[in-house]
Amino acid sequence: MKKGYLKLRKTSLASSLILLVFLVFNQNSYALNFQDTSQSFDEYKGRIIGNDTKDPLVFADISVTDSNISTITNKEGEFTLKVPKSLSEKNVKISFLGYETKEVSLQSLKGDNTIIALNVITTQLSQVNINVPKDARALVKATLENREEKYVNNKTLMTAFYRETIKKRNKNASLAEAVVKIYKEPYSTSKRDAVELVKSRKNTNYSRLDTLAVKLQGGPYSALYSDIVKYQDYIFDEELFDYYNFSFGNSTQINDRQVYVVNFEQQPNIVTPLYRGKLYIDAETFALVSANYSLNVENKDEAVKLFLRKKPRLVRVEAEEASYRVDYKTTPDGKWYYSYSNVQLAFRVKWRKKLFSSIYTLNIEMAVTDWTKNITTALNRDNKIRPTIILTDEASGFSDPEFWGEYNIIEPEKSIQSAILKISKQLEKIDKKKER
Repeated sequence: MKKGYLKLRKTSLASSLILLVFLVFNQNSYALNFQDTSQSFDEYKGRIIGNDTKDPLVFADISVTDSNISTITNKEGEFTLKVPKSLSEKNVKISFLGYETKEVSLQSLKGDNTIIALNVITTQLSQVNINVPKDARALVKATLENREEKYVNNKTLMTAFYRETIKKRNKNASLAEAVVKIYKEPYSTSKRDAVELVKSRKNTNYSRLDTLAVKLQGGPYSALYSDIVKYQDYIFDEELFDYYNFSFGNSTQINDRQVYVVNFEQQPNIVTPLYRGKLYIDAETFALVSANYSLNVENKDEAVKLFLRKKPRLVRVEAEEASYRVDYKTTPDGKWYYSYSNVQLAFRVKWRKKLFSSIYTLNIEMAVTDWTKNITTALNRDNKIRPTIILTDEASGFSDPEFWGEYNIIEPEKSIQSAILKISKQLEKIDKKKER
């Protein structure tokens, strides 16, 4: 083995995201769509900004008090929240890293263009007043240990919204969305979580993809495996942990809780692509609150091997970016659980002997919008999806503005709204031709 190279296990996080590049033709994949009977609900909208900068706060957490209903803001700071009428008198709690948590009534969100500004935390969090541990490496180890004490340690049934986009040269080429049920296993066990597909829709513009199609295998599992507390061997397994350097960053707050910030990166003598980023650790419980990290893609040939499983012989693929984010929330009794994850991948694809190449950007995200303890609900085997899933093209759902019914989703940003509108118009044209 070359000096500085490590033998990575097949269970690395990157290897859970399988990239398929192939000539355009139909693939066997999976979709599900059925109409559900929706209970009565009200819809609330708003936009979250920082009071200091007036910029949108991206991925701010929006939670209904005295319930498990939640969503997050999109890249424009916007959100939509569907709440049963029986909870209409409740409040909404809004939290974002480094800002004071704010609570407002649902009724205050009834109007259009509601903007809520969060105040940046002004209190200086010195190392003295939050008693920062001396050893960053030891703190991370403590965070990853004793999961049964810090995290939800019973089976839970989660409702989540999943979105997957593929862009070629910054233009939308594929959009997939789904509501799923996550059968989450206790954090104290090694048993893997299962996913059941409730309903989905997907459209791919093959003319924009030209002769090559880029598809992501794994669907919602690709987001779920970013839960590095449950699947910590994907990054911090016992063998690889010692190849990282850890150091403290400036402490901060989220949801009125003090948070340690730990920076990590692979040691400079290691050539094999590992990860670098920040871990946000609750100062009271030593639980992971959030993590932002990315794969080191400086060694492009080695990095792409972790993702790529299939491609035409005359096509070269290089990894340009692989960035990850995962967030956790607390239950009323102080236990933490997975709530959101985001993965962004960028690849350069080039035919040999051709002058120009194309950049493909893949973004996946999944937000838990509700959950309950799972005592009796059994997994629907007919709708269970496998980690090898590729969501199929099923565009009919884009023509129905009420497709999601009562389910909460991540409010689409402007570019996705534009893509949905174009798909809807294309479907209208097809329907009119059929009527002639």
